[in-house]
Amino acid sequence: MAGVRTLSVAAVRRATPDSRILTLTLDAPFAYEPGQSVLIGLHGQPDRRHYSLTTPPEKAAAEGALECLVRTGRDGTIGPHLDGLSRGALVDVEGPEGRFVFPARPATRACLFIAGGTGIAPIRAMLLRAIALGGLSLTLAYSARDSREFAYLPELRRMKRDAGLRLQLTATREAPPSWRHDRGRLTQTRLSSLIETPDTSCFVCGPPALVEDVPRALMKLGIDEGRILTEIF
Repeated sequence: MAGVRTLSVAAVRRATPDSRILTLTLDAPFAYEPGQSVLIGLHGQPDRRHYSLTTPPEKAAAEGALECLVRTGRDGTIGPHLDGLSRGALVDVEGPEGRFVFPARPATRACLFIAGGTGIAPIRAMLLRAIALGGLSLTLAYSARDSREFAYLPELRRMKRDAGLRLQLTATREAPPSWRHDRGRLTQTRLSSLIETPDTSCFVCGPPALVEDVPRALMKLGIDEGRILTEIF
């Protein structure tokens, strides 16, 4: 893992009621792979926590910024490691690290991404890279507890329209009567409709229950364990 770098906060924007998009000004090249994470904390204090980078490195370089999706508490605060975070604040960034990575040359054309909650963060970086590569068949199954908690939803819908992304949204707990998408957990039956071929490469990121249950369901549907990459959020 690389050393510590101090960066300034360019923006903290609302993504959903319980998450924020943190943008850090990038003052020099930063090498990483789509799906990897960094440790972030306020400058000069030891408490840092893992956050996945939400853009592929080529986008970060072009924009001069790193971006993360940060979960907040019910009161809107992030936690003591980023207490009072605002534009212009300095943070220490350590990394990158992690083996949850989208390959530079995917072994198969069909790719299935499964995200739960803020687990969409590394998946977004992977999707942007996959779309840029071209020639891939991309499917995203994205679940959240509340219908208001789907981060990057307008962008994902643009991916569906412009890049052919197959998009399945599932609210697992709360959704209004007007919700026109799925409800409940990602079951084996639901997943079966998303698998194009047994050679599909699968990338699963989310809370422990999802990351434990989904790979088992995928294997029952004929996906080899070696084709399933996971990350717990």
